[in-house]
Amino acid sequence: MPKEQLKQQRKSEVRKMDEANSYEEQRRRQIEQNKRKLDELRVHKLSAAVRQAAAKPMQAKLVMPRNPRLDAPTRRSGRIASLLEQPDYRVRKANGDIKTESPDPVPVYATDEERAYAFTKAEQLNGQLGSDHPTFIKPMSHGSAKKLRHLNIPVHFRQYLPVHDETMVLVDEANNEFDVFYRISHDHRMHLNGWRAYSAYHELADGDCLVFQQIERRKFKVYIVRASSYNKNDH
Repeated sequence: MPKEQLKQQRKSEVRKMDEANSYEEQRRRQIEQNKRKLDELRVHKLSAAVRQAAAKPMQAKLVMPRNPRLDAPTRRSGRIASLLEQPDYRVRKANGDIKTESPDPVPVYATDEERAYAFTKAEQLNGQLGSDHPTFIKPMSHGSAKKLRHLNIPVHFRQYLPVHDETMVLVDEANNEFDVFYRISHDHRMHLNGWRAYSAYHELADGDCLVFQQIERRKFKVYIVRASSYNKNDH
């Protein structure tokens, strides 16, 4: 082989070795650089922690013991247990909840004859009471008997009443006393607030007629003439 060709071959081998050494050096540097990055990120420590956690046995779930009283059936007497299950007539809402409020009862209205009878009897009673104490007659409508929280006092009775708001007393025929609040509104009308409780207690109804007798400045005697008594008496 000519010398010149040997030189070329050796140069080629040297070049290949240099390239191989250069590649190995570059690879070594890359590995070291990756190790430094892993150390900075502490990935190896995180991996070790995950392995340790996976190796630990899982703790058993705690189960609270049941109260034997809750599992026991409801005790019933033999008489009740033998009864058939009763139907549930309670009104329920759309979501199944039971409605607690009761529906308003159907209003009962007095006839014209019953109204006239009660008013006539109230006028007769008013005449028998005499003139020693001022009086006024108050017929009851369905609203004033069942719904209104206050009762209007006739305007002509203003001269006998206080000029300021005050507590007054209503005395029924059994001498039971009921406190109401006498109030003068912004339009100068006179009211007895708290009337609904008195009306409900005495079960006032449409067509009834009341006679108010002012026995003291802040006290009324109240007489009730029932419209329903029209059907219990001869006319």
